[in-house]
Amino acid sequence: MSERLGPYQLLSRLGAGGFGEVHLALDPEGRTVAVKVLHPHVAADAGALARLAREVETMRRVEGPHVAEVLDASLDGASPYLVTRYIQGRPLSVVPVPVADLRLLAAGLADALLAVHEAGVVHRDLKPANVMMTEGEPVVIDFGIASALDSLSVTASGAVVGTPGYLAPEVLEGRAAGAEADVFSFGATLAYAATGRQPYGLGPVSAVAYRVVHHEPDLEGAPEWLAPLLRECLATDPAARPTAAQICARLGVAPAPRAGRALPSLAVAPPRRRREDVHHLSTREWRPGDQHRRSVEESRARHREKVRRRWVIGSGLFVSLLAAAAWQPLPEVALFLLAGYALAVVCDAGVALFSHRPHRTARVVVDFAGIAGAAGICLGLSAVFSTFTLALFAGTALVVSVVFLLSA
Repeated sequence: MSERLGPYQLLSRLGAGGFGEVHLALDPEGRTVAVKVLHPHVAADAGALARLAREVETMRRVEGPHVAEVLDASLDGASPYLVTRYIQGRPLSVVPVPVADLRLLAAGLADALLAVHEAGVVHRDLKPANVMMTEGEPVVIDFGIASALDSLSVTASGAVVGTPGYLAPEVLEGRAAGAEADVFSFGATLAYAATGRQPYGLGPVSAVAYRVVHHEPDLEGAPEWLAPLLRECLATDPAARPTAAQICARLGVAPAPRAGRALPSLAVAPPRRRREDVHHLSTREWRPGDQHRRSVEESRARHREKVRRRWVIGSGLFVSLLAAAAWQPLPEVALFLLAGYALAVVCDAGVALFSHRPHRTARVVVDFAGIAGAAGICLGLSAVFSTFTLALFAGTALVVSVVFLLSA
C-alpha cells in the first residue's frame, strides 16, 4: 500500500543517494513527480537544513529542458523532502559507454550547466550518476543540494562526501569552490562518456583524489573535437577553466530558451515555516520534446489494455487449434470450445460497451475480430492438417503455455 508524505502519494522507491532516498510519487492533481526524502542524519543537522531552506528559492529558478527542476519543498517536520520533475530514464553511470551520440550529450550537459549557473546555483556533485539519459537526451538532477549542504561534506572521519575523480581539486583540498568546480565535474563526466573510463582511474579514494590534484587526466580515445575542451575543463587551476557560456560557444550550443516564470516567494526559513506555504506551485510530468505526457493511471490503463488484447488473440489461437484437432473425431467438442470462447469474448465486449473507458470501440472491434479469426483458423487448419498433427500441435502449445505461466 502506498504511503503519503505531505500532499504526495509515494508509489515506489527509485533509489538513494548521499543526501536522501528518492521516490516516485503523485502530486495532488495526479501527476508524477520525484520526491527526495532527506536522510535522518541530514535532517538532524539544523545548520545544513537551514542553509538548504534558504537555497530552495534560488534552486527553483533553475529551468530548462536538460535539468530536473525543483518544484516544491518541505524542510520542517520529521521527514524533510524536496520535489522535482520525474525523469524517466537511466543514469549515465549505467548506460553503455563510450556514448554513441557524444555531441548530443555534450550539448545537453553544457546547456544544463549554463542553466544552473545563470540561476546563481552551484551543483557541486555533477557526475554520471546525476545525469539521467532519456531518449538520448541528458537531464541533470540534484543540482544545488550538495552546495547547500556543504556543512555535511566532511564526515566524522574527514572524508569528503562525493565521488573522487569528479570532484574538483579545490573541493578535495577544502578550498573555496564555486562554478569552476562544476566545470571540472562537467569535464570529468564528459570524459567518462567519451572514453568509457574514469578520467583519473580506479582504486582507493585517497589514490584517486591524489591523481586529481597532481596528475593529468586520462583522455586517450576522446575525439579530437572534444579533447582540447576537456583538458581546459579539467585544469587544476580554477581560473584556467572556461565558463559555462564559453563551453556552449565552443560546442556551438544555442542556449535553450528559459520560460522565465515568476515564482512566488516561499519563505522557507526553518524551523517554523508553515508547511502549506510551499504546496501551491503546479507540478507536471515531463520528458524532452513531449508536451502531452500521460499520467500514471493512463499509462497503467494502456498497459492493461495491451495485456488484455494479447490474451484475446493468444487464447483465440489456442482454442482454434484445439477445436481444429477435435473437428474430425469430436465435432461437438470443437463447437463447444468455439462457443465457449465466443461467449467469453462477447461478455468482454459487453463490459467495454457499458464502460466509460477510452478506446472502447477499438476493444469491441478486437473482440469480434478474435471470434471471427478463431472460427476461420479452426476451419482452415482442419482442412489442411490431419487430426494427429493438430493434436500434436495442440499438446505442444499447451505445454509451452503452462511453462510460460509458471515462469511468469
